This record gives sequence, structure tokens and C-alpha cells, in this order.
Amino acid sequence: MDQVLSTIGSALGGFFDAPVIQFGLRAIAAYIVVIWIATAYWAFRDMQTRSDNPVLPYVAASLIILFTPVLFLFAALIYRLIRPHEKIAEATERSLAEEALLNEVDAVAHCPTCARRVGEQWLICPTCRTRLNRVCPNCNRLVGLDWSLCAWCGKDFERREPIGAMVGATPAPYPVAAAAAAAAASVASSVESPVISTDIEDETTRTRRSPRASGPRPARPAPDPLPER
Repeated sequence: MDQVLSTIGSALGGFFDAPVIQFGLRAIAAYIVVIWIATAYWAFRDMQTRSDNPVLPYVAASLIILFTPVLFLFAALIYRLIRPHEKIAEATERSLAEEALLNEVDAVAHCPTCARRVGEQWLICPTCRTRLNRVCPNCNRLVGLDWSLCAWCGKDFERREPIGAMVGATPAPYPVAAAAAAAAASVASSVESPVISTDIEDETTRTRRSPRASGPRPARPAPDPLPER
């Protein structure tokens, strides 16, 4: 038995001592070392694309290196289990897609009261009768309820036009006209009143200075008590 085992051992020893077999074994070992280092570098680069932490890539590469070329496959398996499942670029793309979807949903007109979809040209919600838009009185186009002026014709909704501008004329208000008329009448009366008093005074002086007024008045004949029949 020992002779058989020794024969097998010598045969295997001669096989592995052959130059071709030695070269093949060294090539396999070098290949395993290269795969080991490449796996560590892959873990380093993969962690850089999955995390913003600058330390985690070095930790992942060290995990592969510490497991030696013999057990680095188990380290790679462990790394695949504990690494982040989503890359940074994928997370950014997903967030952009979600934001675009939300913007599309917000772009669809909804009723502020019942949250149902409504048309952009509707004035009133047919479900809850909430007012959605209004009509510009100047250009007859739809404008929003929160608009302070019309975007089509520039009409200012917060500024009220005077009545005279709407009719086509600008008459003075009634209190101002009445006050002006009263002031004019008072000025005219104050100017004419001294002239009238002066004329009356001159007439009285003339009457007093007239000789007819100073002489005796003629006596009137007495009426006949017995008139003719």
C-alpha cells in the first residue's frame, strides 16, 4: 500500500515539476491576483457612484483586499449585499422624473374647491359651482380671478374710472358748481348794493331841494254834498 502511494506521489511530483505545468500554475495564480485587485478597484469605483461619502469607497476596497485572493469572492458577495441599491445618477434621474410628473399634474386645471378637473375656458365649475375665471369688460377675454389687470388689453381692474370719462364728458360735480354760483352771486350783490343806495340817496336829496316840495301845496276843492239829480 505504501509502495502504491509512493508511486502515485512520485508521479504527481513529476507532473507538477514539469516546466509547462509550473508555467500554467504561475499564470493561474497571477490571474487570480489580478482578479482580486480588479475586484477591489471595482468596489471602489462602484461605491463612488453610489454614495457621496468620500470614505466609503476606500472601505469597500479594503474589504476586498482583507479577504485575500483566496476568499475575495465572498467579500465581493458581501459587498453586493450591503451596497446602496441605487446610484447617484439614477436617484437624480428618478427625482427629475417625479418632479416632471408633478409639474404635469399641476399643469392640469383643477377646481380649487372640489379638486376635479376643469377646462381652462370654463367660467364656473359644473360640480360645485365655484367661480373659476371672469371676463374682461374691455376686451371680453377670459382672465384669472387673481389678476389685477388684463394681460390682453391692459385694463386695470383695481382702478375705477370716473363717470364723466365713461359718458364722454367731464362736468364739474354739483357741490362745486353750486358753491361757485353762490360765490358769484355774493360778489355781484356786494358790488351792486352801494350803487343802489347811492341812487336812492341822490333822489331823496333832489326831492328835498326842489322848490315844489318846499312851497305850500294847493288846496283841493271840497266835494259837493248835494250832487245833481
